[in-house]
Amino acid sequence: RGYCGSLKPGDRLPAHGAASVLFVPVERRYPMIRLTTRQADVLMDKRLVVAIDGWEPDSMYPHGHYVRTLGTIGDRETETEVLLIENDIITSPFTPAVHACVPPLPWSVSDSDRADPRREDLRDLCVCSVDPPGCKDIDDALHARPLPSGNLEVGVHIADVTNFLPPGCAMDDEAQRRATSVYLVERRIDMLPKPLTEDICSLRGGVERLAFSCIWEMTPDADIVSVRFTKSVIRSRAALTYGEAQARIDDARLNDELSANLRELNRIGKILRGRRAEAGALQLASPEVKFKIDQQTQNPLDVGMYQVMETNQMVEELMLLANISVAREIVKHFPSCSLLRRHPTPAPRQFDPIVRAAAAAGFEIDVRSSKALAASLDGAVRPDDVYFNKLVRIMTTRCMTQAVYFGSGDLSASDYHHYGLASPIYTHFTSPIRRYADVVVHRLLAAAIGLAPLPGSARDRAGLRGVADNLNVRHHNAQM
Repeated sequence: RGYCGSLKPGDRLPAHGAASVLFVPVERRYPMIRLTTRQADVLMDKRLVVAIDGWEPDSMYPHGHYVRTLGTIGDRETETEVLLIENDIITSPFTPAVHACVPPLPWSVSDSDRADPRREDLRDLCVCSVDPPGCKDIDDALHARPLPSGNLEVGVHIADVTNFLPPGCAMDDEAQRRATSVYLVERRIDMLPKPLTEDICSLRGGVERLAFSCIWEMTPDADIVSVRFTKSVIRSRAALTYGEAQARIDDARLNDELSANLRELNRIGKILRGRRAEAGALQLASPEVKFKIDQQTQNPLDVGMYQVMETNQMVEELMLLANISVAREIVKHFPSCSLLRRHPTPAPRQFDPIVRAAAAAGFEIDVRSSKALAASLDGAVRPDDVYFNKLVRIMTTRCMTQAVYFGSGDLSASDYHHYGLASPIYTHFTSPIRRYADVVVHRLLAAAIGLAPLPGSARDRAGLRGVADNLNVRHHNAQM
């Protein structure tokens, strides 16, 4: 592999001929690398990629060779490229073979799609999406409506990506390799080609799209009576931002069907969130920042904290419920080859840093269970410091290991538990446009409900383990 960095300044360079210089990797855990180059003076202010050729037993440093120049140190695009290379993010263009898998534009739902007996026509439902401003890869939408029984029907509708992504095609192989879309400031590196992510699969407002729907019957108190899964055709009434959806909920003058449904979804979301908290789910701080960008230079002008609204939490709760419901369904049918996601229970000693820090500040952190920890975090508040509790939660998050993907056949059911969500089982189903894990789960669910055969690769436990390992590495790298 290549290493990004720059030449060590201060080395005396000869007036003519090759110079022996030290290269300093940006990642400090790697040693400096000895290079011989005739361009040392030209390269001194550049970010470079260097490869290691060997390391002699009697040398303090390995020796290597120059590969390429990325750009000038401190340049925004150059430093972004360094980050991407160091985190092994795949940025190469999609190949012609991948593009050949994408249906031509313009694309629309066909008569055969609507007539497909395996797909329900749900275009009459008042469905909408709620996303951050500027979101183009819309992969989830929601609906709620009253039933004659007095109960509610609540639905989560997810882009039917696998309809366009058959197993083993060139686009599927590339999506599996990339594993996830990567989001940067003002830039997105897609797992799938843009015609799919922003058009064909995106659940945009006012157009018909293919979906995979998870639909519950609930009591008014959000107790689940039943759940069913179906491929569907939907027509989103509106693609809303979190702010727009919140404004509809808060404005009592709005009594249209969409606003009323959003209020009902928000009410259900609050009940679900309360139940998760009661079960011991952790509300850990994951602060997101937003940048104001100069439209001409693309340089950042300002930075601020992302404002979390009730609608953010509403969508989160319904996505969590869909993921949990799907996890139960696929494991019921495929107990040995389902792709799940677990968050291992941390050993008490992992929390020692936050326990000691909190004690020094006069607070006790109880780590005997996730519920005890959640209560301790809620109590770690300083009235005169609005950021103190957020800091405690950030430190707590850093004490824990990350959640990971795994094959259900590799662990006992008691080890499926997701500690942070306080859920005995969990998977990812709701973002197939940007996560390959969800693509795998869509195929498992389609097979579970008899809509498609289970791909042969899905029964390969060793192969599934390899997919999960790559997902875990790529997901970690994308967090940078």
